[in-house]
Amino acid sequence: MTRLGETASNKPAAILWHHANSTPAEDASEKAQAGIRLALLVLVSGYVAIASVAISPTRSLEPWAISILGCLVAFGSVAVGLFWLVSRYPGHYPARRLFSMTIDYAALAFCVIAGGKVMLPVCALIMWVTVGNGLRFGSRYMVVAAIMAQVTLAVITAFTTYWQQDPALVLTFSLTALVVPAYTRTLLHDIEQARRDAEEANTAKSRFLAQASHDLRQPVHAIGLFLNSLTQTGLAADQRAIVDRIDRSLQGVAELFRSLLDISTLDSGAVTPNPEVVSVARLFRTLEQQNQAAAQWAGTRMRFAAGKGHVVADRALLLTMLQNLLSNAIKYAPRARILVGCRPHRGTVSIWVVDTGPGIPADHLPRLFDEFYRVRRAGDADIQGAGLGLSIVKRLAALAGLRVELRSRPGRGTGAAIHGLLPAAVPPSPPKSDTDGVARPLTGLRILLVEDNMDVLDATADLLRSWGGDVTARSTVPSRAIPCDLILTDFDIGGGRTGTDCLALYRGAKPPPMAIVMTGHDESMIDDAIGNHGGLILKKPVRPAELRSAIATLRRRRGRLGAP
Repeated sequence: MTRLGETASNKPAAILWHHANSTPAEDASEKAQAGIRLALLVLVSGYVAIASVAISPTRSLEPWAISILGCLVAFGSVAVGLFWLVSRYPGHYPARRLFSMTIDYAALAFCVIAGGKVMLPVCALIMWVTVGNGLRFGSRYMVVAAIMAQVTLAVITAFTTYWQQDPALVLTFSLTALVVPAYTRTLLHDIEQARRDAEEANTAKSRFLAQASHDLRQPVHAIGLFLNSLTQTGLAADQRAIVDRIDRSLQGVAELFRSLLDISTLDSGAVTPNPEVVSVARLFRTLEQQNQAAAQWAGTRMRFAAGKGHVVADRALLLTMLQNLLSNAIKYAPRARILVGCRPHRGTVSIWVVDTGPGIPADHLPRLFDEFYRVRRAGDADIQGAGLGLSIVKRLAALAGLRVELRSRPGRGTGAAIHGLLPAAVPPSPPKSDTDGVARPLTGLRILLVEDNMDVLDATADLLRSWGGDVTARSTVPSRAIPCDLILTDFDIGGGRTGTDCLALYRGAKPPPMAIVMTGHDESMIDDAIGNHGGLILKKPVRPAELRSAIATLRRRRGRLGAP
């Protein structure tokens, strides 16, 4: 089977053997097996030389030792070649593995036959080859190795006189070479079953988290929009204070849903980094806007020191990591000072989130990146969250090829850093002015709003109209294209219809309207479904500021509409 970018004519013969997919762990295991083979080759060669000199009257190499060492030299050449092949062409090649086992048994048989009783300890390596292949490559290879071991013992018996004269010795080796692999194979089967059960339980957990998060996001999303509309109805001071408290509690629930969906998305393996040039200053401005209210509620003072640097990173993943770190600092270091800054580090850039809070005891630090782990002591105040933030940060960092560091001293504060960001050689072009600060930024903008949940439909329509938008609201996909500048649609519309059906109405339009799809599903799944329709995807619950910023981003891209 030829791999991409290679042809049969330029590939080694070994790579033309049958190939099947393998896991990275299996590839590493086969490489380790090849490395151990070389180490044992040196060990056996040393034993042969020492044993020969020790029993020789002339303290020199015996003829049998010279024969064995010659065999090991030839065996070593093949072993080095196998190590190179495994390193250069990882993968599941059964023929290569069978060849490796064959030369292992053949070399061991020759050593025992040529060396007589002196080489009897080498028989222990027959068990290493048998059990080692089974443990590394699975029970099928264990069966094949056990059969080869019996053949090897039979060959040794046929060519070794003292083995023929001691049937008990032969029977002992033969039974050992059968019983140990058989028992090991049973254990392997139990371990494999336990692994499958754990994977099924983990998959079920991920499905539950994703479904629960999706189902609960809708009402939370609607409540957030209604709260925003309520604040614009001329509330008294005491009424506004109550609304602010409700909004604060709601954002805690929304943050929990984001964490649950992030975990389920990571478990599904659907996250793929998309590096781009990111302005650190703009990234920090977004962080400040998103956390300003939470910082005020907690009584913390945030300071951002970004400089004028740019880094190469997946902006969404980096923003999520920093958001989780900053959110933790705000929650666990109330009334403290928080500094978010970046600095060079060994040719890369590191971003730090440092607080002057109570700090974390040293015995908790190793476990802080575990899922659902939280530092709780008797008498501590209740803090919203599920203990997923740092776990998400660590997994996203590993996915993006970055490293996370956490330092803390009780009574002095905590510092969390993301290391390994590459500085950008060319900064992006400066952004055009934003329209977010305009009181009615959507004046004159025709908007088609499609949402099957009536509460969300009404709340979103009221919000867009308060911003000056000309809104046409529908609870299902329209039967025909309605003239509009922006389509704002839910993904699941009901009746077997989705947001893609709504976007499809405008296929071929010149120019096509801008589009925003809101969903509680995994973004990557929605992105695949939308395909070439373009537009932005927002994960529910969407805060009004996020929605307004997304619309402003689309208008900057379009250019021709501008700010009315």
